[in-house]
Amino acid sequence: AATPAQPAATASAAATSTQAEIATQAAATTEATPAPAATSPSSAPAVPRVLNGNGTLVASALTFGDSSSHVNVSRDLDTAVHDTFAVGVSEFARQNKGTEKNVDGSSIGYHWPSAGANGFSLIATKSAIFVYVPQSVLDTLHLSLNDTSVQQALLDLLSTLDAETAHGGQLLSSLHVPVFFTTASELAYENYTYSFAKKQGDTIYLACKHASKAESADGALFSEVGVLTPKSDIAFAEKPSGIAALGAFLQTVDFDPLWVSLRTTGVAIIFIFLIGLITAWATIRVSSKWKGLLDTIFTIPMVLPPTVCGFLLLLLFGDTTSVGRWLAAQGIEIVFTWQAAVISCVVVGFPMMYRTVRGAFENLDASMLDAARTLGWSERRVFLRLMLPLAWPSIAAGTVLAFARAMGEFGCTLFFAGNYAGITQTIPIAIYFDWMSGKTDEAMFWVIVVILISFLVIFIINAYSARTQRYRKTAGD
Repeated sequence: AATPAQPAATASAAATSTQAEIATQAAATTEATPAPAATSPSSAPAVPRVLNGNGTLVASALTFGDSSSHVNVSRDLDTAVHDTFAVGVSEFARQNKGTEKNVDGSSIGYHWPSAGANGFSLIATKSAIFVYVPQSVLDTLHLSLNDTSVQQALLDLLSTLDAETAHGGQLLSSLHVPVFFTTASELAYENYTYSFAKKQGDTIYLACKHASKAESADGALFSEVGVLTPKSDIAFAEKPSGIAALGAFLQTVDFDPLWVSLRTTGVAIIFIFLIGLITAWATIRVSSKWKGLLDTIFTIPMVLPPTVCGFLLLLLFGDTTSVGRWLAAQGIEIVFTWQAAVISCVVVGFPMMYRTVRGAFENLDASMLDAARTLGWSERRVFLRLMLPLAWPSIAAGTVLAFARAMGEFGCTLFFAGNYAGITQTIPIAIYFDWMSGKTDEAMFWVIVVILISFLVIFIINAYSARTQRYRKTAGD
């Protein structure tokens, strides 16, 4: 065996030695423990021993170069063909996570579902990559794993598909470890037994199992499965590029999170605006004894973690409190509804509005307000005709900031309103769940949308502030 950095001559010698050794052991199907893999470029790692089956095992020094120019990938990222190879890959899937749950009451180790009896599989570990192809498939396709051109073409196909479907995981091409090709359904390597066609009930699994430990997840990084298919039998829509790729992507995007965010935040900002103005005006009018307490209550959602706010709202409106039971008796459901998403936005956005407006009101000239009162103006008239116009730049800034904060709310909304597509799934929630489900492109799209919205919000605030300053300067002159 050789690392990808070895010369071709060394790789060829290693492969020849490997085949000779395995040919002797395959008939006996005996188990042996290999020595640790060598890391020096001048030495080859020990060959895994074949436990079952009569397949050959080939350790080869292959390169993970830029194969994108030779490989075409389908739009669905599950099919690929090679320019110079008569066989392509279909039904491809990368499986970043497996499971150690028992199957039919039995433990088979850390495992993933396979692509079926005629499917190939790949298991990547920290010290080796194993590629398994059933001998019957090779015979049908007239291929040999001893052919280095076949090995390289398979690696080109797999590494290209892997790069498209890794979704932030470790790339196959980044693993600088030996690549082993085998037709054996089971082999041992570094205290682990790797099974590529483990049939349990009606399902075939890939699995790795430690020789002595109960948990085996450390024996593998990820797996990949698929089916080798003659290129002439593969028909797929080629993955578009450039503007065509953008257009195709936008056609597949579900814009519901955007509409839910705009609708939820639009309704919430009305309540935030009105409640923020009233509470700010009322707070500056109360005695200092109560002002500190009220200010703390109105401001605390700003410093609390959003999940704490969501939890408290869940308790308040849930069935465990008198408020929640009364609402349920009236047939009103709040928890995990669109109304809950609005309430979440109001709670987290309100402090931004309140603090900004209160600061603006406190900075007004108190003597001017008192002069208006001595002229017979009512408090209502003082508020509408003096306080609001004079504090309007700050009020507008607070409104925009509160809108942006409500638009970006995640923790409170998820906790209190849940994640229901088209109902409570806002953009931040969509980003999280798209990323968790491997939809990196969709998550990145929504990240860009949020950045653009944030940029627009800041631009509006700065433009309005600059315009206000110019107006005041002109009026002063």
